Amino acid sequence: MASSGAAEADPGEREREREQHDDLHHQRRLASSLTARYSDWVLEALDELPGSFLLTDPALAGHPIVYASRGLAALTGYARREVLGRGARVFQGAATDRAAVAGVREAVRAQRAHQVAILNYRRDGSPHWVLLHLAPVFHARDGSVLHFLAVQVPIDDAGRGAGAPCRGAQGAVLAACREEARVDDDFPCASYSGKVFVDMDRRGLEAEKPRIASDSEKEKAISTANSIVAALNRYSKLTGLVVSGKRCDSVGIPALSSSLNLSLGRIKQSFVLTHSCLPDMPIIYASDAFLSLTGYSREEILGCNCRVLNGPGTSLEVIEEINQHICSEQACTVDLLSYRKDGSSFPDLLHVSPIRDASGKVAFHIWVHLDVGAKHDFNGLTPEVWQLGAVGAVRVAVRGLSASGSLLRPSQ
Repeated sequence: MASSGAAEADPGEREREREQHDDLHHQRRLASSLTARYSDWVLEALDELPGSFLLTDPALAGHPIVYASRGLAALTGYARREVLGRGARVFQGAATDRAAVAGVREAVRAQRAHQVAILNYRRDGSPHWVLLHLAPVFHARDGSVLHFLAVQVPIDDAGRGAGAPCRGAQGAVLAACREEARVDDDFPCASYSGKVFVDMDRRGLEAEKPRIASDSEKEKAISTANSIVAALNRYSKLTGLVVSGKRCDSVGIPALSSSLNLSLGRIKQSFVLTHSCLPDMPIIYASDAFLSLTGYSREEILGCNCRVLNGPGTSLEVIEEINQHICSEQACTVDLLSYRKDGSSFPDLLHVSPIRDASGKVAFHIWVHLDVGAKHDFNGLTPEVWQLGAVGAVRVAVRGLSASGSLLRPSQ
């Protein structure tokens, strides 16, 4: 009888062992998302960094969380083991603003950095406002996205007119929402990585009054993100893989002829030239004045899209206006908040204009940047006319050289 009972218990024991084995394999697979790319020491290095942050892997099914910091556990109440392998939506709840979530989702799809104040939920169901700073981590060589970094900075409610915390029945409902979200491990399709940040609870409770992050909280988020990317970059070099917080891929970018480079080098304004016929309109030339203004080296900027200068304060409406003018092959001048390599911002008077070759086809776009907060000598001209001088000089160079077929190097 005893042996019969043991035999009856074997299937259950084998099932538990199988589940433990699968769970261990899953944890190792998540960890290898980092260790295979940045060496085994990267986890220890990330654990030493302050702040509340996580890393997700868009290449894995469901775009799961593959790393959660100690600060995240302290902020949210979730133990690391409770969030690894889950979607970042685990922190959302009934009153999380869906418009804010949509903005994050779009940033993931566009593979760009994004900052937004959002109402999140702790493990116990209590709501709290955070400044979410989302940033892609790129492969420096081919420009592919390896991970997404999400930093959470709590927004101080002192004197900001925060809404009353949820109590009583409503608080119980929110706690139930959190429990439902923790239990539901229904991952979205890996081909639509933006869904990792989509809220799963659609019940319409009235949201708290939105809070606005302070400048110091925004700077803290950027500083934390930069420290994390720097650590990933340092340890990625040990495996021969170099990562970057900016997409800068010069592979496959056509090289300009020496004649055109020489002509463009005589132009003193701060500008870049983008190739209008290549995917994502990469930068193929950057003037010395532009490099001095932004802090980027020429090697870092070539192959990038001009969105490399965008940041949390950059107006999406203005960006859309620029895109509309590009699509209609028209010039435009806008006021924009742009960002240097070190994260500092500057008020940018930006002129974007199509550059046509000798046949009349749009070959390039010129982006002339002017820091209106700095002192300039325009030789009696207005800033706008000064910028148009660069546009005219580039047009003359491109049309003259395209007629002779010497825009690109012969090998191209």
